Amino acid sequence: MDLKEVKKFWEERERETLFPFAVLSGRSQGRQRPEDECEIRTCFQRDRDRIIHSKAFRRLKHKSQVFLSPEGDHYRTRLTHTLEVSQIARTIARALRLNEDLVEAISLGHDLGHTPFGHAGEEALDEVYKGGFKHNEQSLRVVEVLEGEGKGLNLTWEVRDGILKHSKTHSMSLEGAPSDLPSTLEGQVVRLADIIAYVNHDVDDALRSGILKEEELPREAIVVLGKTHRERINCMVQDMVQESFGHPFVRMSNRVRQATETLREFLFQRVYFGSEQRREREKAKLLVKSLFSFFMENPAILRQEYCTGWWEREEDLGKIVCDFISGMTDRYALFMFQKYFVPSPWPQRGRGKEIENTERRIQES
Repeated sequence: MDLKEVKKFWEERERETLFPFAVLSGRSQGRQRPEDECEIRTCFQRDRDRIIHSKAFRRLKHKSQVFLSPEGDHYRTRLTHTLEVSQIARTIARALRLNEDLVEAISLGHDLGHTPFGHAGEEALDEVYKGGFKHNEQSLRVVEVLEGEGKGLNLTWEVRDGILKHSKTHSMSLEGAPSDLPSTLEGQVVRLADIIAYVNHDVDDALRSGILKEEELPREAIVVLGKTHRERINCMVQDMVQESFGHPFVRMSNRVRQATETLREFLFQRVYFGSEQRREREKAKLLVKSLFSFFMENPAILRQEYCTGWWEREEDLGKIVCDFISGMTDRYALFMFQKYFVPSPWPQRGRGKEIENTERRIQES
């Protein structure tokens, strides 16, 4: 059997079955650097696989979603959020006859550059770094530069475009201005799937933690979307499919979009910036800012801690510090803070090697 026939079969299947405005693997705009293609996998399948095998993807399991360093086993992390986005996006993409492999690759890579401690860490770096910091831009930097010992993952243009343009600020409408939207319908699916995922699982986690009660959820949103976690996700997904099927755009109906925005705004007021979280957010931001200042003032220590392949290529020290901190997990950021800011007792005989080994294990994990 000729292995090339495998990929040829699937690319032909895409041409026969996908929506005319879907992105075909065989018509990708290509990679940053030319390379030999895989004989059995399409270009978007390769991108998905590269992301899954990256170190940045593995670190997502120890990065907070909303609740900072949660003790419960059932609270979402940045990794479980990513997987939920991928599941929702693939369901929508299949129903709309879009390229599921492209949707999955964008979904799995969209938060690779997220900071420890959720958006609190992102805000902290944005406030102290002169060039500003946005996690979607950092996610693109991860796949273009930071992974692969400074060579990046060399992903296709369509995946990189979807990663860069997936994000929505607090003030941005779910609908989004045309200039803010990904260039592909697949990227637009991920952008809305991200919202569907976090709005619903953040409500779920807030109810589990006791921060919210069912009766406190905005009634005007619940009447439209549903009373349960399952009902709300089904409502949003089915509405997107119904509104978008057969059209060269991806969107929700006005009724469901407005209800979703109402629920999203409620979360910002009561959960993301609510009194229960405010104190922990400020502590997390102080930790991140302290680490940033420390490494800016001590580049020799930064070089010792952060052995990268692009020191000589990057002239902006602040950018390197952002790369280092944003790549940390919650627990590694706490470890670094304790190492450089919290006094420790004089090491007992033989303790030096043990401490060194502990540091190495944390970094490798």
